[in-house]
Amino acid sequence: MDHDLAASSRGIADAAPEALAPARAARTIGLLVLPGAQLMSLAALAAFQSANALGARPAYAIRLVSQEGGPVPTAAGFRLETEPFPEAPFDTLMVGAFAGPRTVPAGLAALVRRAAARARRVAATCTGAFVLAEAGLLDGLRATTHWRNASELQARYPAVRLERDRLYVGDGTVWTSAGMAASIDLALRLVEDDLGPETAREVARRMLLERRRSGGQPQLSRLLDLAPKTDRIERVLDYARRHLREDLTVARLAEAARLSPRQFSRAFRQALGQPPAKVVERLRVEAARAMLVEGRHSLDVIAAEVGFADRERMRRAFLRLYGQSPQALRRAGHPAETA
Repeated sequence: MDHDLAASSRGIADAAPEALAPARAARTIGLLVLPGAQLMSLAALAAFQSANALGARPAYAIRLVSQEGGPVPTAAGFRLETEPFPEAPFDTLMVGAFAGPRTVPAGLAALVRRAAARARRVAATCTGAFVLAEAGLLDGLRATTHWRNASELQARYPAVRLERDRLYVGDGTVWTSAGMAASIDLALRLVEDDLGPETAREVARRMLLERRRSGGQPQLSRLLDLAPKTDRIERVLDYARRHLREDLTVARLAEAARLSPRQFSRAFRQALGQPPAKVVERLRVEAARAMLVEGRHSLDVIAAEVGFADRERMRRAFLRLYGQSPQALRRAGHPAETA
């Protein structure tokens, strides 16, 4: 018995410190659900759920709350069961997006203000920013919201330093995002802050996301204006996106379309209203902008990666499309504050 006790004691002494430390409690994510709740706010919670699947213990505990508790109608027509705000503080208080008039009851604004004071951080997706603004939590801070609601938010809350064309913004411990899929981008950023970039990348892979988008990327892509009317031209655009580093001449694109150069140029203009060279330039500029705001590569590397002959040609293309140089857009994507 004494031998067993001694061996046990040695085993405890030799154990790694983290093995002896008490297990870290799961971070509580409280999602505030408002009437007319938009379902994409729930999609953002999938990032925390996926992170839970990666560890031996759940990293997050997710709770749906509302002002009174009980069932809350969603914009989709069904109801979500919620609980009233608990006495215990949240690690992260998130305010979900909602459809309909952006009116916030005074009682709810006060409730959010009190809960935010006890939370480690606060976030809002899309129209949820109106709740934070009504509670006074965005005064003097950088924030964003869905582009369709930006003017209304700025007019009603002039103290907010609104950044209209960003996917998400962090200022200190307060985070806001644009609407729809941008809520997932924000959730991934919060997971990265909590659990590290590799965990966030693995969560993105599990969610089958093509890539993680940084907050500085624009809400609207100019490429959404490109709506080819034929599958043939769509295939050419896909081909161009996959071969941006290469010399995408009309002859090469025509070969991908299985048309003669003359037939291809005519069909391309009819489908998109622009010549192939102009569209390829737009594809390159948008790919370059995504790399710019990620901030990991020099301008020379980015120019080469997306197929510009040099950084000066890339600069001129940026000026034509955005009216700003790559350097100016990079600075805008990475201001001094948390982002």
